[in-house]
Amino acid sequence: MADAEKIVLSVSRRTDIPAFYMDWFMAGIKKGEFRVTNPFNGREKRVPAGPEQVHTIVFWSKNFGPFLSGGFGEKLTDAGFHLFFNFTVNTTDPLLEPNLPPLSKRLQQMAGLAKRFGPERIHWRFDPICFYRFADGRRRDNLGEFAHIADAAQAAGIGRCITSFMDWYRKIERRTAGIPGFSFETPPMDEKKRIIEHLEKQLAARSMALYTCCEKDLLAALESDSTVRSSACIPGREFVQRDGGRIPLKRDPGQRRAAGCGCTVSADVGSYRDHPCYHNCLFCYANPTPSDYTSENENENRLSRP
Repeated sequence: MADAEKIVLSVSRRTDIPAFYMDWFMAGIKKGEFRVTNPFNGREKRVPAGPEQVHTIVFWSKNFGPFLSGGFGEKLTDAGFHLFFNFTVNTTDPLLEPNLPPLSKRLQQMAGLAKRFGPERIHWRFDPICFYRFADGRRRDNLGEFAHIADAAQAAGIGRCITSFMDWYRKIERRTAGIPGFSFETPPMDEKKRIIEHLEKQLAARSMALYTCCEKDLLAALESDSTVRSSACIPGREFVQRDGGRIPLKRDPGQRRAAGCGCTVSADVGSYRDHPCYHNCLFCYANPTPSDYTSENENENRLSRP
């Protein structure tokens, strides 16, 4: 008898569940379902959450400390779930990402995830690349510790880095309005190309591959011999190749396919409204501000990425 088709849980593009809401998540696992509200029509959808229905759980986080210390991964694998991790580790910048553990702690988490669950189950996301200025006119960016993080990822056995440049959303403008003289900047395409080629070379020296998230135009601008490829942060075909079974392998229509998103279909659990993220990253598209609870804004979020 053929294996029944299962689903992939995305946990979550909307917030940081591993950092803040693992008790809530495990309660849903115990119950065998999540109730997810559609932000457009308010209808509630049941998402099954038992190992008989779920093939892989994809966790997205900037802080896997609570996840690791709570032993949640082991509990889930013992229950029969396969796990995958999208771990965003950027250069330390208290303005851009004010409420994260020190970089040294996050690199320890990276090593811990790789040791416990296997480096092949981890994407290192250096995302997004940001450029900004203050009133003094000097331009700044968050690329300073890329090589240091790459060294740690290489030591952990991780072979893939995913990156993109910051996308602009109206809520970011509202969030930065109170910082005197501050402004984000979008580099021109030729500069983006030089940056990506430089990162590509740094990673190649460490036997690592560089992928971009929703950067179709940038990929088209790279040289024909570039090894940079478009990413699938939820790579369903890899899940099947690694762990067997059957899952839907079509590209996710709810993501930015036109911009180059290669993610396969998943069911995202969590809520912008009910599970606010306390990292308070300045560039975040998901973290709500008081005026962000509108259907237009939810649509803006849905078609983006963490």
